[in-house]
Amino acid sequence: MAGTRSRRRRRARTLRQAAEPSPPEPAALSSREVAVVGTSGSTSLLSSGPHVCADLPDTLLHEIIALFNSFHDFLAFIGTCRSWRVAFSSFPSIYTSNFPPLHLKPNLYARPHSHGIKPVLLSDCKWKLSDPTHKNVSLCCSVPQNTPNQMHYLGCSYGYLISSYEEHCLLVDVHSGTKVKPPKLRSNNRLGYFGGIGILTGPLSSPNSCLLLCSRTSMFEWQVGTNSWSEHPLTLKGERIHQIVFFKGVTFVMDVLVRLHTIHLSPEFSMQKVKIARDPESFFISPWLVVSGDMLLMLDLRIGSDELNDDSCYRFFEVFHLDFSVEPAKWVKKEKLENQALFVSLDRRNPAFACMSPERWGGKSNRVYVAKLFDDPDETWTAVEVGQRVRKETVHSLYYGLSFPSDYSHLASLWLYPSLVYGTSQ
Repeated sequence: MAGTRSRRRRRARTLRQAAEPSPPEPAALSSREVAVVGTSGSTSLLSSGPHVCADLPDTLLHEIIALFNSFHDFLAFIGTCRSWRVAFSSFPSIYTSNFPPLHLKPNLYARPHSHGIKPVLLSDCKWKLSDPTHKNVSLCCSVPQNTPNQMHYLGCSYGYLISSYEEHCLLVDVHSGTKVKPPKLRSNNRLGYFGGIGILTGPLSSPNSCLLLCSRTSMFEWQVGTNSWSEHPLTLKGERIHQIVFFKGVTFVMDVLVRLHTIHLSPEFSMQKVKIARDPESFFISPWLVVSGDMLLMLDLRIGSDELNDDSCYRFFEVFHLDFSVEPAKWVKKEKLENQALFVSLDRRNPAFACMSPERWGGKSNRVYVAKLFDDPDETWTAVEVGQRVRKETVHSLYYGLSFPSDYSHLASLWLYPSLVYGTSQ
């Protein structure tokens, strides 16, 4: 009898073990396995058959998305099935996610020319994409073949490099290398000279997305999918637009005199200067506009008070947020960035990003990650703590020529999110 009970217990144990899922094999992620890294930094695998994963509710999938720590997590997630890609497309804006942007390092850097501004040869243009969370993994890309050689670089937006030359305009997907050719512009648009700027108002695949190209005197608007451009005069008295950002559905532009303006494209084009109280503390030297959730930030690289002493020269970053609750609006200094980090490029035509909880992917809060212009192979960006003194030698390349790059036509080191992050449902 005792032997019979023992055999029954062994059989029951064997059946339970057979019913339990086997531990995953230590191999690369397949289309049915998604890496999810939690706040503790540990990695777990969520494995399910296609009949199971396709039926998971969006609320649960959104909880998984909120745990993303890297672009690699994102790729694994959208590679699972179509319903998961659709779930990501319905998730809130990328600016609320917790993984950092990718770094683009071009093989061509801005260099001063003795005879004015020259267009870059796109046939020679290649770049490397790297992820701050996977420093040993990179992707080499280049401009696709059959592309016009001479182009002026105008900016990067929603994962696309934007360039133009005379009446031609070109958008190149940074990640895939695919290109989009808008209709021809008028030939004397002057976009490639003195820092023309280009930006998309939304992902290329989104409804009513527009491409905006700005010269000193005009803004050219192309609604994606149409066959023509609209031209709008700019009322900046010849001053160049320095940066464009989108904040709470409004287009904000900053000119080289650090004046802030709003632009409305519909029902008809209009441009209005933002009234901001004058304050000696908010006299910005080398500023960036950065959208961070429900705040519009101004990041400034400042000069220390003892700058005249060559033995103790230093720079430091300060951050301000624009308080719209008062009239006129006012720039208010923030002592710290709290639980976030900022990612900026020297060329302000490139996007700037705010990233929450950087410790999750190995970064640090209250830091500014600057894509360096002149760098060595082992250090493609510099992380600087807000408010802390930084020796002039450390950020010399960041400060020198910061507001006025020596050659606007060239592609320089920058941060970006690839286009598929914004349009995964395609």
